[in-house]
Amino acid sequence: SYIQTKQGVLYLSMIRDLYDNSIVAYKTATQQTVNLVLDTIRQAVRNEKKKVAAELQLHSDQGFQYTSQAYFQLTKQYGITPSMSRRGNPYDNAMAENFFSILKTECIYRHKPATFSEANEMIDRYIHFYNHDVIYKGWITPPKITS
Repeated sequence: SYIQTKQGVLYLSMIRDLYDNSIVAYKTATQQTVNLVLDTIRQAVRNEKKKVAAELQLHSDQGFQYTSQAYFQLTKQYGITPSMSRRGNPYDNAMAENFFSILKTECIYRHKPATFSEANEMIDRYIHFYNHDVIYKGWITPPKITS
């Protein structure tokens, strides 16, 4: 996703666990590159290493990062099955789009970060809040869902 700052655009790549709705990994960069996505996947694998027990699917849109040879090689290396939205159909990637919308509405648009550093700090704080304090179905937070 794109985060607009006065310094320019900051790109956010994230991976959301659909079991507990938590954000298991995220990275930002000032350029939208394949490496931004690859680094996010690597972080997710490191963060979730002990929890991974079943086949993993990684759903995305059809951006150039997700159709690259490097992306397919890395997902294969980690035993992840890539899944993609239909071209030009954001509804197929609704879970990611939903999170980006919530982040921007509740955080970014309210405070309008001036710098990349400020935007990164806001994203860090918001994702921590989202992962630990937001209440989901059954009135429980993501850490309680997985425990």
